[in-house]
Amino acid sequence: MIQTEDLSKQFGDFLAVDGVTINVQPGQVLALLGQNGAGKTTTVRMLTSLLAPTRGWARLAGYDVVREPTRVRSLVGVLTEQHGLYLRMTAVEYLDFYGKVFRLDSATRQKRSAELLDYFGITEFARRPIGQYSKGMRQKLALARTLLHEPPVLLLDEPTSAMDPESARLVRQAIAGLRSANRTIIICTHNLVEAELLADKIAIIYRGRILTQGTVEELRRSLLGPAEYNVRLRNGWRPGTLNLPPGVTLTGETDAGPRFRVEDPLAANPELLKSLIASGAEVVAMQEVPHTLEEIYLAAMSKVNDA
Repeated sequence: MIQTEDLSKQFGDFLAVDGVTINVQPGQVLALLGQNGAGKTTTVRMLTSLLAPTRGWARLAGYDVVREPTRVRSLVGVLTEQHGLYLRMTAVEYLDFYGKVFRLDSATRQKRSAELLDYFGITEFARRPIGQYSKGMRQKLALARTLLHEPPVLLLDEPTSAMDPESARLVRQAIAGLRSANRTIIICTHNLVEAELLADKIAIIYRGRILTQGTVEELRRSLLGPAEYNVRLRNGWRPGTLNLPPGVTLTGETDAGPRFRVEDPLAANPELLKSLIASGAEVVAMQEVPHTLEEIYLAAMSKVNDA
C-alpha cells in the first residue's frame, strides 16, 4: 500500500531525508520513530505529494506521488501535528466544509459526518464551537476530518503531541479502532509507548536515514541479541549437573532460579525444561525477560553514537 525507494529531500545544502526505503502492506501500522528534526514530517509531506522528492520515488496504492498527486491525495487522510481547526465553527460546520473540499455530495457529507461524530463520541457537542472543546476532543475531531472521505491510507504526524495522559489515551484508543485489513497507517512519533501499543512494524529514522526497521521482535533480536528466560524453582536454585541443549547458555543465577540465553526458543525451550526436571529441579515458572521498545531504540541510537 505504501512503498518508497531511496526517497530523499534536500533543501539547499541540508539533506532532510536521505534514502528512505519502506514497504507497508495493507492492514499494517508502521511507527516511524525519531527525534524532532529527524525527517519524519518531511517524509510524510512527500508521501502526500506536498513536497516533491529530490531523489528516489514513492507510491501509495500503486500511484506515484510525483506523477499522480491528485489521485494520491484522494487516497490519503493526513493528521498533521498542527491540525488547523477553525475554532469558531461547530463540528457539524467544520466537517461539512471539509466534505465539500473532498467533493462529497450533500447526502454523503451528512451521513459520514454523523457516523464519525458518533464513532468519536462528539455527537453531544457537535453544535458547540470547536473553541470550547478539550484537547482530546479537538484531536478526535481532526481524526474525524481525516477519515471523512474514507481513505485507505492514514498518515498521522505526532497524533498525541503535547496532550495530557487522559486525552492521549482516548486518541490512542481511537487510532487502534481504525485498524482494518483495508487500511494502512503510518504514525510519526517520538512517543515509544504509543508506538509499541499501536504498531505492527517499527522504523527508526535518524538525521533523515532509516537506521533499522522490522517488527519489535525482529529489532529486539537484531539489536539486543537472543531472548533470555528466567526460571523460578519451588525450592530455589541448587546448581548441579545440567545438560543444556544446543543454543542455550546459562547467563545468571539468583536465589529463585537461573537465567538462560536461548538462540531458538521454539526448539530449545522444551528440551531445556526436560533437562531441568531431569536434574531434579522443580520448575514453577519460566518467563522471557521483557525488553521495551525504549531499550531497542536506545540500542539503535548507541550504535550510531559509537560509529
